[in-house]
Amino acid sequence: MAGYGENVPLVAAAVCPHPPAIFPELAGAAAAELDDLREACVGAIGRLLAAEPELVVVVGTGDRTARYGPADHGSLRPYGLDRWVHLDRINCAGQPGLPLSLMVGGWLLRRAGARCLRHGQSLAPDTPVEECRRIGAELLADPGAAAEHRVGLLVMGDGSACRGERAPGYDDPAARPYDDEVAAALAAADAAALLALDPELSARLRVAGRPAWQVLAAAVARTGVPWRGRLDYHAAPYGVAYFVASWAPVRSGPNAPTPGGGTAS
Repeated sequence: MAGYGENVPLVAAAVCPHPPAIFPELAGAAAAELDDLREACVGAIGRLLAAEPELVVVVGTGDRTARYGPADHGSLRPYGLDRWVHLDRINCAGQPGLPLSLMVGGWLLRRAGARCLRHGQSLAPDTPVEECRRIGAELLADPGAAAEHRVGLLVMGDGSACRGERAPGYDDPAARPYDDEVAAALAAADAAALLALDPELSARLRVAGRPAWQVLAAAVARTGVPWRGRLDYHAAPYGVAYFVASWAPVRSGPNAPTPGGGTAS
């Protein structure tokens, strides 16, 4: 078992988006429009759980940078649904205020039948790259994670919100090239490319995922081993880019598990 200050094994990671409409009850009659996205998320989280993590840390943006425990929860009432969503378990020790990104992550894990412990890490939208690097590295040398043998990351984040005149951020010609770069980085498990994303351009394009992706990149870089990526979903159904991907370390040996190749768009 790892001790305090030692790196614990990062065994796998999954990347998913967090639109409120991923909850079928919020999407209403349009719920079927995101069935392929939900299916891709189920697949990516299934691969994450197949690596048998004992702890999954859900990483996503929120109003502030903070850590969350298994019983912490948030409300979907601001989005039109009177429901509380817990990161993991329900007990009286939990605190409210869980951001949407972590609520979606907790819901997806529960939907996938996860039995492992879940913690959360939220990041303010303007978190500097160096702060993302620090948090990503510390996730694998944290006393809360060090009690576990195996750690997985579920990284929640949307791409640009400027893909067309009906997009939340209207149309920006820089949006598609930006999203294509993110998609390529996720497909190749290219941590350096994610760490190179420009915070100012990301903010202009209303990219919600930039800090979380950079935490993932820093955590993977900390492992010191090569990783392989798989991109299962890349689309902008409502003018907002959504990505679903799986990352896993490349291990030597004929039976070493990897997430496989291939992309979907």
